Amino acid sequence: MTRLKIFISAYACEPGLGSEIGVGWHWVLEMSKYFDLWVLTRESNRHSIEPWIAEHPEFAHIHWLYFDLPKWARFWKKGLRGVRTYYNIWQMCTNSIVRRTMKANDIEIFHHLTYGNAIWRVSGYGSRQFFVWGPIGGLETIPKDFSRHYTGKSKLIEMVRRLMVRLLPMNFGFRNRCKSADVILCKTDLTRQQIPEKYRSKAVLFTDVAVDNADIQGHAIGKDSNVVNLLTVGRLDAWRGFDLAIESLSKALKQNDNLRLTIVGKGQDFARLQSLTQGLDIADRVEFAGKLSMEDYKARLAQSDAVVNASLKEGAVTVSFDCMTYGKPLICLDTTGYTRYFNDDYSIVIPITNRAQTIEELSKAMVAVCDSQMRNRLGENARKAGKAFSWEKRGVEIRDLIEKSYNPKTEKR
Repeated sequence: MTRLKIFISAYACEPGLGSEIGVGWHWVLEMSKYFDLWVLTRESNRHSIEPWIAEHPEFAHIHWLYFDLPKWARFWKKGLRGVRTYYNIWQMCTNSIVRRTMKANDIEIFHHLTYGNAIWRVSGYGSRQFFVWGPIGGLETIPKDFSRHYTGKSKLIEMVRRLMVRLLPMNFGFRNRCKSADVILCKTDLTRQQIPEKYRSKAVLFTDVAVDNADIQGHAIGKDSNVVNLLTVGRLDAWRGFDLAIESLSKALKQNDNLRLTIVGKGQDFARLQSLTQGLDIADRVEFAGKLSMEDYKARLAQSDAVVNASLKEGAVTVSFDCMTYGKPLICLDTTGYTRYFNDDYSIVIPITNRAQTIEELSKAMVAVCDSQMRNRLGENARKAGKAFSWEKRGVEIRDLIEKSYNPKTEKR
């Protein structure tokens, strides 16, 4: 059977990393098992991609294309600073590469993979082909009951985001992408509901992360100990709910003084979070570990007893699925996305209500996992459940969805 050819736009795609960069990488590897791929990513990713491919020749059939603006034209971009502006410029500049490559190789399917923000730009030429969009998100907003506790900058960001979502009906680019897309992969049901009703039949709820089975048998469940180590991971942005985890810990400590919380990540909300631990007089119970290498992150995860993800939107899901690999129970808030894969057999999923009630429920969950028997039962069930959510199985789901949806007669060029 002839393999379908797909052009993938993967701005963020690099081996050995987590978050969206790791998501892009895993999707490409899994899709390459079933399709012939041409993958466009940043030139800055070449230094890690090519050595990895050289060591894994079974993936040498992937066609890689790289592009970045010259250094003099991107001196202002550093890390995540200016990422939105640079990303949108990158999309405009690479449209000719997409067109030229798809025409030269008779490729009819265009998949915009990363970044998966529904409001950000997509290749104009690619979106006029058979267009797979996503998984996308970025349309969720934070309730004011939560955001009023943020710093001025973070409050402003949330105000702007709420305004952008309210103005979606007038956002020509967004509506045009919804119209052009043949398949819209949505990270959360909240995002799916924002797709205009006349295009919503094309929208499929599809989480972008899976479980890495490579290590799934290799880590022991947390041992009985007086100290219960909770781990939470992600960039320190206000919407990720680290303040909720800290305030919940403060309440939980009144019932069990053996709890400890480690926060892995760095970001603009660090000062507020640190001040919060000091104000609650629990600075000695909370460790800010900063940004860690993947090796150190995995070591911290292996040593933890449970993982907390208090993100108010789809976020930090890599660690949520890594819980399964490492046999750790997960405490999380229901963001209507990845949380549909978690149930009370191996996790504690908390509905997002008002802020006070959410903190109360989080604190109860922290106290609950202090019971070593319960913790170990949840952890072992998590490990078993993880086998059903592997990257290999996610790859089959992606293959089946694209092959079922693709109709070469719907050419739009």
